Amino acid sequence: MAKFRRRTCITLSLFILFIFSLMMGLKMLRPHKAAFGDPFGLDLLPEIRQQTPHLVKTFDSQKSDKIDSETNVKNLKSVEITVKPSKASEPYPEELPPRNYYLHVFYYSWYGNPQYDGKYIHWNHPILSHWDLRIAKKYPQGKHNPPDDIGSSFYPELGSYSSRDPSVIETHMKQMYSASIGVLALSWYPPDSNDENGEPTDNLVPTILDKAHKYNLKVTFHIEPYKNRDDKNMYQNVRYIIDKYGNHPAFYRYKTKNGSALPLFYVYDSYITTAEKWANLLTSSGSQSIRNSPYDALFIALLVEKKHRYEILRGGFDGIYTYFATNGFTYGSSYENWAKLKFFCDQFDLMFIPSVGPGYIDTSIRPWNTQNTRNRVNGKYYEDALSAALQAHPSIISITSFNEWHEGTQIEKAVPKRTSNTVYLDYRPHKPSLYLDLTRKWSEKYSKERATYALDHQLPVS
Repeated sequence: MAKFRRRTCITLSLFILFIFSLMMGLKMLRPHKAAFGDPFGLDLLPEIRQQTPHLVKTFDSQKSDKIDSETNVKNLKSVEITVKPSKASEPYPEELPPRNYYLHVFYYSWYGNPQYDGKYIHWNHPILSHWDLRIAKKYPQGKHNPPDDIGSSFYPELGSYSSRDPSVIETHMKQMYSASIGVLALSWYPPDSNDENGEPTDNLVPTILDKAHKYNLKVTFHIEPYKNRDDKNMYQNVRYIIDKYGNHPAFYRYKTKNGSALPLFYVYDSYITTAEKWANLLTSSGSQSIRNSPYDALFIALLVEKKHRYEILRGGFDGIYTYFATNGFTYGSSYENWAKLKFFCDQFDLMFIPSVGPGYIDTSIRPWNTQNTRNRVNGKYYEDALSAALQAHPSIISITSFNEWHEGTQIEKAVPKRTSNTVYLDYRPHKPSLYLDLTRKWSEKYSKERATYALDHQLPVS
């Protein structure tokens, strides 16, 4: 019996030693960082390890979007901040195509808020009455009441911002940079002048130039129809712009066929001044001639009606643009006419600059103007416009607009927002960067196509 117990103990000891050895062997085979809860070998796949928390965040953010899409914009903005933007929406600088200096965007610096300006400016835009009193009586009157009620059908991601806020200007330049836009055409009034709903903004130009230069963007000027604009004060204002801003590295110049590097000015509502007065300024024999002087430049007239073609020619302009983002609204803004306008410009050695836009809706300030609304159709309207512009082989393409929020032509980021009285439009199901992303796509396409037909190698001075 004693011998049997001894044999049993030896057998049991050997079995325990075998089990212990087996466990030690398995431990040696397992990765040293692994825990029982981790999938075996996960740390050998760093991409998966990095993506796992991102996927959880994305799922949570999608749930949050569904929950918060009808709530206050502050909640929505917190979601935007929490979720890291994907490479598709916020490309890294090295992934971006270079700026396209033949792609211009109209930019407005007329917005204000109490923090920077002591009051709201432009966000509280008045509701404009129809000229027919019988129609006007059918619509509300008064002003918008920011920050929740603004003069726009969309709501900016930056809120009711001030154009004086340096961080806002910086963000705008980053967005243009991300869209591969090369030039911003700054809405401009002379010093101490402004539009009827705004304040003077010429003192913002130095900051805009500095911020633009930081992102290698250029700035040109979109001269607005200021009070009593004529050939004489236009000469003085062009001199002022060139003298004050012309030496800044962000000041835009366009190299012409003969090698001259000239400033370029868009002249809004040019047709309200007679061709004879423009000829005084823009022809070499004019009484106020700016030609062949240190202030010579390229002047681009707004073409609205077909008859304006020959008035623009007689006035001595260097080219035409169409501005309005409403296909069919005017002769100039109708895509079907762009080939004919390009042919006309080629005949008379004029620059043709069609204007494209993502859509149009101004019913927040002109509630009676629904017939001119152009729905965005999730970006299709914009892409159709860009395609039509490329087919015309233009000198430059202009975009209406970066931030004309009143007329709903902005490509700036917008976010969902609902108040007790208003449900703002937005870019869903796409991201707030949709129109910047589309601009970048078409900017690259335009750059490649233009190189095939621009045999004169006209280049902007960098």
